Amino acid sequence: MRRLAALNKSIASSIVRLALPIFIGQIALMANGVIDTVMAGRISAVDQAVVGIGMSIFFSVFVPLMGVLLAVPPIIAQHFGARDNAAIGEDVRQGFWMTLILAPIVFLLLYFPEPFLFISQLSPEVEAKTRTYLQWTAWGSIAQFFFRLFYGFTTAISQPRIVMLLSVFALGLKIPLNFVFMHGHFGFSPMGGVGSAVATTVAVWITVVVAAFIVWWNPEYKRFGIFARWSWPVWQQQWQLWKLGLPMGLTFLIDVTSFTFMALFVARLGATTAAAHGIATNLGAAAYMLPMSISVAVSVLIGQAIGASEGRLARRIGMAGYRIAIAFGVAVALLIALAGGAISRFYTNDAAVQNLASQLLMLVAIYHFFDAILAIGINGLRGYKDAVVPMIVCGVCLWGIGLGGGYVLGLQGGLISGRPLGAQGFWYAAIVSYALAGFILVAYFNFVSRAYTRKTAKIA
Repeated sequence: MRRLAALNKSIASSIVRLALPIFIGQIALMANGVIDTVMAGRISAVDQAVVGIGMSIFFSVFVPLMGVLLAVPPIIAQHFGARDNAAIGEDVRQGFWMTLILAPIVFLLLYFPEPFLFISQLSPEVEAKTRTYLQWTAWGSIAQFFFRLFYGFTTAISQPRIVMLLSVFALGLKIPLNFVFMHGHFGFSPMGGVGSAVATTVAVWITVVVAAFIVWWNPEYKRFGIFARWSWPVWQQQWQLWKLGLPMGLTFLIDVTSFTFMALFVARLGATTAAAHGIATNLGAAAYMLPMSISVAVSVLIGQAIGASEGRLARRIGMAGYRIAIAFGVAVALLIALAGGAISRFYTNDAAVQNLASQLLMLVAIYHFFDAILAIGINGLRGYKDAVVPMIVCGVCLWGIGLGGGYVLGLQGGLISGRPLGAQGFWYAAIVSYALAGFILVAYFNFVSRAYTRKTAKIA
């Protein structure tokens, strides 16, 4: 087990080496949305609105169900640590059946988006284009699920560079395809914002085909025998996947909806406040990519250590992950706090929006620090295949304290002052909720990791 011995000697560097390509891949994926928004904005305000609304609906539907599929990586990581290649091949095949259940659900929700459009109360023109945008996105969502299965498998066996390269490859396809479909070239009619959905669908399907070829041809993947034989669903394994995946998906749902409803509540405070809040949430989401990448790396390495029955090493990886996340969390928080004014000016020329956004970014800086700690707690525990407690903690803290407290502070007042605090009130509550959830999961991770260490020590 030379690989685990090397990991034991340099845990921090192993985490960073695994996290870096994950981070670059995530930035490439985020860049797709930025490019679509900018290119649509240069066509018309309607097209930019279509892209913004369409992406919001897509992520609200896709992310929670994609979270269910994240049950596959911890199981693969543990089998990888145990050097059981045949089991890994079977894990991927069983994950394929899980994907075949989840992908059609997302497809139907996007292809028939009437409930979301009814809530949005859009103008007829925007509604018609948004419906078409979502229907094209529905076709791409199937490929998105297959790519997430590949992503989870590849990351779990410590090969994230392939995912990074494919993410950059997809981004390289996306830009020229946007020009073709959005503006109309090579005989295609200009489709505006809808064209970005067509471009995404084409790009992601090409990327999935390339990924499948890599798994079939590359010796690094061929040794797992994924295509060596056909497997029907094995109900015991499916039960293990769904038992782990459903709490993960619900955790993502809690996270996504807490911010979705926060944005809806803040929108009641007027366009200026909503715009400033949008800047704050956009930057917060971008900053989250770093601790998220670190936490995924920690989850994978913990899973591999557990597969090798190295309980003490798994605990050391988790503790190292917390230290790295805290260090980067402080650095990023200071950067946001010090550059808040410049960041707000980059986003908008409106002086009123700039002023409020600068104030909110100071709160985003504090929020990000606790967000980094929470990310390690959630994903570190997933390495131990523990997802129920994080789901409960996030539900109580993010929905109850974060969203509920934000509603009271932001729109009703009381507690701190007699008057509503506006958007700041929502961010105060978010900070408290993430801090509390993070520290609860720190304590719970300490308990779980110590218990597992004692268990493996007795077996040894």
